[in-house]
Amino acid sequence: MFTLQRTNSNNPDFQNLVTDLDIYLAIQDGAEHSFYAQFNKIDTIKHVVVVYENNMPVGCGAIKKYMNTTMEIKRMFVVPEKRNQGIASTILKELETWAGELNFQKCILETGKKQTEAIKLYLRNNYTIIANYGQYAAVENSVCFKKEL
Repeated sequence: MFTLQRTNSNNPDFQNLVTDLDIYLAIQDGAEHSFYAQFNKIDTIKHVVVVYENNMPVGCGAIKKYMNTTMEIKRMFVVPEKRNQGIASTILKELETWAGELNFQKCILETGKKQTEAIKLYLRNNYTIIANYGQYAAVENSVCFKKEL
């Protein structure tokens, strides 16, 4: 059975999952990883979701204010052995709910073109591809999404 916990970036389980995420992305992104890593600092994230199975952390995600009406989805990760069980969609829905409770009107996010599983996840959850925003505007290997809440 899975349980969700709302927390912040001080949560040690979140920090450990993000370490695993960064290792995974370093392999996936190769030489481009250092560019993306600079935008993925977690020291001040106030809104984090960690998913547990039998008290073991198996997934995480976060939202971070981007603009007055917009939250940015960050640090989505599910441990490989627990993928394809709906955990990522559960995390995403909880983050969207939380953003709505905080009176934000939409969520945006960026992922890499090499992250095909992530792209499928966001499309399945009714995100639409948008023009690359902010620091990703000129990055060919980025894909950006949004969803109205």
